[in-house]
Amino acid sequence: MDKKVVEYVNRGLAGFTVSLSTFLVFCVIWQVISRYVIGKPSTITDELARYLFMWVALIGAAYTTGQKRHLAIDLLTMKLSGKRKLINEIFIQFAIAAFALIVLVYGGLNLALKTLATGQVTPALGWEMGYIYFCLPISGSLIIFYSVVFAMEKFKTLIKQQP
Repeated sequence: MDKKVVEYVNRGLAGFTVSLSTFLVFCVIWQVISRYVIGKPSTITDELARYLFMWVALIGAAYTTGQKRHLAIDLLTMKLSGKRKLINEIFIQFAIAAFALIVLVYGGLNLALKTLATGQVTPALGWEMGYIYFCLPISGSLIIFYSVVFAMEKFKTLIKQQP
C-alpha cells in the first residue's frame, strides 16, 4: 500500500476527529451556558453532543488503530522473535480485521439499514437514526484498511527474512 494513501487517510481522520471534538465541546459549553446562565436549556445540544460523542469515539478508535496506539496486551508478542513474532503480528491484524468486519461493518450496516427502514428519528433534531449509526461501518472499514496495511507490511518483512 502506498504510504501517501495511508498518510492522506491519517490526516483526514485526524482533521475530522478534531473538528467533531471541537464541535462537541462547543455544544456542551453552550448547553451549560443556556441551562445555568440563561436559564433556558437548549433542547438540541444535549442530543447533538451524544451523537457527536458516538462519532468521535468510533472514528477516533479507527484513527488510534492507524497510529498503533490502541490498547494491546502483547505479552506473547514481546516474548517471540523472528518469524514467529511476524506470524503472530499478522494473525493479530487478521483477527482485528475479522472483528471489525463482523461486528462493526456487518452488524453496524445491518443496524443502520434496519433503523433507516423503520424511519426512526431523533427526538429533538428530527434526524434519521440510521444515518447516525453509519459511524459503525465507517469506523469498521477504516480499521480493516489499517489492519490490511499493517499485515501487508509484516508480510513483506516476513518474505524478506526467508532464506
